Amino acid sequence: MFEIWETGEPPRRITEAGSLEIALEKVDTMCRLRHDQAVAHVGQPREHYRFEIRDPLGRALARLTYAPDTTREYQSVVVEELRGDGSAAS
Repeated sequence: MFEIWETGEPPRRITEAGSLEIALEKVDTMCRLRHDQAVAHVGQPREHYRFEIRDPLGRALARLTYAPDTTREYQSVVVEELRGDGSAAS
């Protein structure tokens, strides 16, 4: 089991995932949500957001700092290499 955290002030646990691939997808979804909120001027906008994927022992496996760019459409933060499907060219 993996946990997804938003590590701003205060840090908050967002959800959990059964695999690292699902955890990455959930982080990507959170970044898309933050982008959409920034575009729509919803809530208190931040310059950047920090996310963390933690293992079952609470150790950080991956960290991401995301800064929404409202001048363009959202682009996924999860690159093919992170997905681990082996389809990306070397």
